[in-house]
Parts: sequence; structure tokens; C-alpha cells
Amino acid sequence: MTTTPLWSSILSAIPYKLVSGFLILNICICIAIAISRRKKPSETIGISSSPVKEKVERKLGGRHPFLSCFILSLWMHVNPRRSHVEWIPSDFKRPTASPYPDWNTMGLRRMKWDEWIELDNKYLQYHADKARRIEERGEKCCRTAPEAMDGAIELLEELCEYLPERYPTMFKKTPTGIRNTVTSETFNITQRPLPEDPMATAARLVQDDLALMIERPDGEYYLLAGAILLAGFWRLRDKFGMRLSEIHISGDVPQYREKLERGMMSLFRRLKPEEPVVRNNYFIQVDDCVAWSYSLGSEDSPSPSFNSAEKNKAIEHHFFRSERQSLRRLPRSGAVVFTIRTYFEPVMGISQEPHVPGRLASGIRSWGDDVSRYKGRDRFQEVLLEYLDRKHAEQVADGLDVEGNERKYPF
Repeated sequence: MTTTPLWSSILSAIPYKLVSGFLILNICICIAIAISRRKKPSETIGISSSPVKEKVERKLGGRHPFLSCFILSLWMHVNPRRSHVEWIPSDFKRPTASPYPDWNTMGLRRMKWDEWIELDNKYLQYHADKARRIEERGEKCCRTAPEAMDGAIELLEELCEYLPERYPTMFKKTPTGIRNTVTSETFNITQRPLPEDPMATAARLVQDDLALMIERPDGEYYLLAGAILLAGFWRLRDKFGMRLSEIHISGDVPQYREKLERGMMSLFRRLKPEEPVVRNNYFIQVDDCVAWSYSLGSEDSPSPSFNSAEKNKAIEHHFFRSERQSLRRLPRSGAVVFTIRTYFEPVMGISQEPHVPGRLASGIRSWGDDVSRYKGRDRFQEVLLEYLDRKHAEQVADGLDVEGNERKYPF
């Protein structure tokens, strides 16, 4: 009995002209791959690290290199813009975190693996606020869809590994989970069913808000799990189940469609477990509540808005709010996890630091009309800018070296 070779079976099912064309393309790709392999790993991009290539190489190994290249070139031709590809669990393991010398300090902003989760001297305040809101608001703030449950449990497990490594004076690993030595809480993450939503348990451990984006077969990422307890301006119940683009568009994020949407989708699709990213933003808030900015109106109102805030309140009511958002892909489930760490300080406090008043005033004045509307500048600009200009002038009069300062605000 004669066995038909694998490559003959495939080629016999494809029209001759198509085969010829793709063989030529195949040769070009193989030459390009051979040249690219002479470069440093960081210089090679594209399908060389894609899940599709890994699947092909696993099936064919090194036995049919030209067939492997041919199949990849065919796939790239019929899928010029990547649609859904089932996530293949990665063997990546997060590097062990270095012990932090003292958890009771302000965290650093530069992203490293050691700084995935940042704790500071407001931990107990944040912890109490989050615990209260979990009890009072329930699924309005913490929720996990069934299809995101694996990702939520993986995130909880990651935190139970990371926190005792990074903050050993505060967290201790136990046979069934983790113990918080500061709050005297112990969490069992091995029992099934879990005592509560894994996103809620994860939220009790850290100061960050947490969100999971899950890729569905249509290739889009959806918000399907979250513990959004200290967001200030937005509500999980409004965004839950939305596509990534819909979340930003419904929130009127400036220039999202024009400049950000395509890049954001590309970032999500290419994000690897070993390559986390981080970004920062900042707002001015005219009340002192971290969890929900009550100057926008009731948290349960149909449409809270900056327009509801009282205009030009005294400077004592102005607070600087900054979010440090880390973004990483979990290796087992493939879920993309956001950590949203909020820093909240009175403007009068941060303005005591050299250069801050001048940089902050410059940053606010640089906002375009769309960003100004999005951040509610008309509610606070007169009082705030007058104060910042005065504090900057005082610092200059005291000898502040403006010319020698090259850092741009706020980071």
C-alpha cells in the first residue's frame, strides 16, 4: 500500500497557478527568514513569534521547512489582518520579585517586573474603602463572566505568588493561598467553589483596580472580569461586556478613533506574557473622594458628568489624581490584565515640591479642546492655574533653576 506524502496531498488540492505563485513567495519568505536569523532577537518581528508559526513547527518539526514556510505564507495571504487565533498557553514564568525593603513608602513609577504591584502608606485606607464597596455595591463593582473565570483565577494565583515575594514583611504564602499579616486576613484560593468572586479576592490584596480583557472568536477583546472599586469617574456596570474600542468610544476618549484605535488593537494582539507595558495619566478632581468623585453627581445617576461639578471651587478642594496602568498577558489563559493603581494627593501638597507647580500648569495649558472637555478643565482652570502660577513664581524667586530642569511633567 502506497502512502501519499503530506506535501503531495496538500499541493494536489490547490490549483497549479496558485501553487506556483505561492512557491515563489515561499522562496522569498525563506530567504528573508534566513537573513533575519542573522540579526539580534530583538530585531526580528512579525510571524516569527506568532502562535500560528508555533503550531506549524510543532506539527512539522524540522522535516519540512519549505512546507512550513509555504503554509505560513498562505495563512498570511488569506489573513492579512489577524482575526481570532486560539491562545496557546505559554511556558513563560514571571521572574521572581525582589523583596521590597519597606512596603510603607510611595511606590516608583518606572515599570519593572518588581514593580508590577505597588503598595504605599495609604494601603490600609484603600483596603478599607475597597472592602466596604465590595460589600455595599457587589456586582456593580466586582464581576466575572463564566468565560473569564480561568483568567480571574490565574490572576489571583499570580498575586498570591508575587506578593509574598515582593512584600515578604506583609504577605505570607500558605499551603492553600495567602495571609496578609497587616490586616490578619487569610485567603484560601484552592477550595472550590471559591468563597467569593476571584476578582473581589484579588482586589482585597492590592491597592489597584483590576480588569481582564478576553479575546473572543471574532478577534476582539472584551471586558469580561473586573474589580473596579476606586475608579473615581467610571463604573464597571457601564462597561462590562464591551469591546475594547467600544469602551473608549463610549467614554469619549479624545482622538481614539482617529489616532489610537488601530494601535491599541495591534498592542493587544501582539502582547506577549514576558513583555508587560505601563502607562500613566492624570486628572484634576474637585472633591476628596478616591472611590467616586461625588462632584460629578451620584454614583447611581443615569449620566454623571464633569458639567455637574461646581465651578472654580477653592484651591483646598483641588486634588491631583494619577493612574498607573500596567498591562500584561497572563501566560496560561491568555487573558490581558489591567492593573489600575490610583495616586491621589491634594494639589496644595504636591505643589510644595520643586518644579511641580510650573510643570503641572504647563501640562494643563497644553491640553487641546477635546482633552480639556474630557478632563473638565473649565470647572477648575481659573483657580488652579492662578495658584500654580503663583507657587511657581515663588519657587523661581527662591532660586529654582528652571533652565537646568529638563524633565517634563508629570513623569
